[in-house]
Order: sequence, then C-alpha cells, then structure tokens
Amino acid sequence: MKKITLSLLAFTLFGCAEMQQVMDQLPQGTVGLSQIDIANGLKEALDNGIEKQVSKLTVTDGFFKNEAVKILLPEELQAVDKKLRQIGLSSLADEGLKVLNRAAEDAVKEATPIFVDAVKQMSFNDAKNILMGNNTAATTYLQSSTSTALYGKFNPVIKNSFSKVGADKVWANIITKYNSIPFVNKVNPDLTDYTTNKAMDGVFKMIAVEEQNIRGNFSARTSDLLKKVFAMQDKK
Repeated sequence: MKKITLSLLAFTLFGCAEMQQVMDQLPQGTVGLSQIDIANGLKEALDNGIEKQVSKLTVTDGFFKNEAVKILLPEELQAVDKKLRQIGLSSLADEGLKVLNRAAEDAVKEATPIFVDAVKQMSFNDAKNILMGNNTAATTYLQSSTSTALYGKFNPVIKNSFSKVGADKVWANIITKYNSIPFVNKVNPDLTDYTTNKAMDGVFKMIAVEEQNIRGNFSARTSDLLKKVFAMQDKK
C-alpha cells in the first residue's frame, strides 16, 4: 500500500515524459536512483533546512542574538539611534532594536506551511535544476516561489507582533522623543514593511546555510537517501 501511495504521489507531481527527459540529462552512474528517490531526496534536504534552521529563528533571541540575521536599524533611523545615545537614552535605543527582532521571531512561525506547500508543488524539472544547480539553488527556488505569499503572511503578523511585544509603544516613544529634539529632521519610518522584508531575508539566509552544508559536507547528509541523491551532484 505504501509503494502504491508513493507511486501515485510521484505521478501526481511529475509527468512521465518530463521525468524520462530529465533523467536522460543527469550524470552517468545515477541510474540506480528512481525518480521518486530524487524527488524525495530533494524534499528531505529542503525539509531539513526548514526544520533545522528556520525553527531556530522562532525562539526568543532567534534573530536578536544571531549576528547572521539580526535586524539592524534602517538607515534613516541610525541617526535616531545615535542621537538618543548622545542624550543619555541608550536603554531606549537598545529596546527599540530588540523589539524589531522580537516581532520577526514571532512572524517566522507562520513560514513553515508556506514552504511545505512550495515543496509539494515542485516539478521534477525543478528538482533536477535544484540538484544540479549552484550551492543555493534550493534556497533560490523557495525564494522565487514563496516570497509573495510570505510577505502577505508576514506583514500582518509583524504588525500584530509589534503590538504583542510592545514594539509599537516603544517606537512611538522613540520617534516622539527624537522628533522633539530641536533642529533634527523628523522621521516617520514604515517599520512594519522594513521588518517584514528583513525577517524574510533572515529566513532565506538560514535555509541557505543548511543547503550549503548538505551540498558541501558529506556528514550533513544524515540519511541514505540524501547521500545517494547528493552524490549525483558531486559527480557533475
């Protein structure tokens, strides 16, 4: 019954003619792997990136204490940060930076279902191009196929998260204090849009970390299927 289910899944995802055409283009010595093996191996690699890396971003300090993805202030607010510190409000400036990252950590919890859906919709040609592509080809695939949906999901969550983690009040206070300082250029940034885009950047950066690890580090291929499928990439 399990074999029948897998076969039906493969035929649903990939057309027979397309599978055969792509298989003919793969490196010699890979004929021992079925189309289902290749598809499932790539799905496993993508799932690993989502599970191992994206999940790290959802915990407290997942963004804030990860220098690779930590959300820094937009350019127009760097002057705000500097001025607040000059007038003895360093703790307020620190809190403003922290709550941006807290909102991103909260929003990323919404990412997994979108990624799962993108992986399900991957064609066999997509799979071949990812496998034989560069060391971030899978990340690029997810980025191109999920960015619109992610933004639509993240943006309202970021907005709600600002309220939940207190970011709206913190930044209202920061902007009010800064704009009351004589002779400064007043600011009114769209922090929801900024934080949404930075949260997305962080998600894809962490998926790329896992993808590069699987592609370049044999020990990161933690299942027989990953070892077999990515051995094809090693031969290209």
